[in-house]
Amino acid sequence: MNAIDRASALKDEMISWRHRLHANPETAFEEFETAKFIAAQLESFGIEVDRGLATTGVVGVLTNGDGDTIGLRADMDALNIQELNTFTHCSKIDGKMHACGHDGHSAMLLGAAKLLAETRDFSGTVVLIFQPAEENEGGAGVMVNEGLFDKFPVKEIYGLHNWPSMPAGTMAVGPGPMMAAFDTFEITVQGRGVHAAMPHLGVDPVVAAAQIVTALQTVSSREADPQDACVLTVTQIHGGDTWNVIPDQVVLRGTTRWFNPELGGKLEGRIRDISSGVGMALGCSVENTYTQRYPATINTAQTASQCADVMAELIGEEKVERNPTPSMGAEDFAFMLQKKPGSYAWLGTGTDPDCPKLHNAHFDFNDDMLALGTAYWTRLAETLLKA
Repeated sequence: MNAIDRASALKDEMISWRHRLHANPETAFEEFETAKFIAAQLESFGIEVDRGLATTGVVGVLTNGDGDTIGLRADMDALNIQELNTFTHCSKIDGKMHACGHDGHSAMLLGAAKLLAETRDFSGTVVLIFQPAEENEGGAGVMVNEGLFDKFPVKEIYGLHNWPSMPAGTMAVGPGPMMAAFDTFEITVQGRGVHAAMPHLGVDPVVAAAQIVTALQTVSSREADPQDACVLTVTQIHGGDTWNVIPDQVVLRGTTRWFNPELGGKLEGRIRDISSGVGMALGCSVENTYTQRYPATINTAQTASQCADVMAELIGEEKVERNPTPSMGAEDFAFMLQKKPGSYAWLGTGTDPDCPKLHNAHFDFNDDMLALGTAYWTRLAETLLKA
């Protein structure tokens, strides 16, 4: 029986796990019931379980003879989004939902854990990492800082994310960047409030904020090499409470995305200089806060090639993209790849071009892809830890 057939035999069980997780979403560092459920499943497979890294992290350890140690990672957390689906397994928690498919990621890794524990067709140790707080809060970095790789000294680390922008049944992995670095900024524009009918008596921070937004667009369009990917996006503008008052203050927030560390290192300074300069020209004072969040997710060439070979074995070379265009989205798996060689891959789950994408209130993981994801994890472990 091939790997996909073996995984397909678990499909109904994996769907039940996935639907349970989807109906009971928990967000960053609050995945207590999720972690309890995952740990119980691992223990039922006869797998040693460690709890508590990054508060709610769960790590399973499966050893079969001598050999290398590899890590396989799935994220567990949900998002602060109000689900708009109406199926029976939709979220029971108001304002929270699995809109990024982490319920599917956990179910697939659980499926692989069960298969590997049953067949033991490998020689070495598989460390099964169920990570909290991927969304915005950097749970991977917290696990690393709390000693993940000291306690579980893996040789290599691997991640997999569902990708509804790719057709279901395809897969992608490549050497080098897969996901961008992610930073955030906040700009506070301080003016002097006044009656909206008498703007000449005040200092208008709304006008200054608007010009700052426009001026910031020149960073990626005129200061970054056109061949060097860079995104600078203002995502929030907060100021004012009513129609006839110019407020004292406007707050801008946004994000930057990049791959080149040299370019990334310049962005904070340019945001500060541009916003302060525009503000000063219009009589406003400006305060800047810039926060470094996630580094770029960068695969090592050898591990990416090994992953692609496993994919080709499962679905055929024609369905594998070995040189995908990197995404400007971000992924905290990058913190693990900073410490260990490894690769991050995508599993195509899209049913049609218009299907709901990641972080959409109508999103739901494609259950038909559970078997392929589980087969990939299983064959990757069996291939890298060849008995």
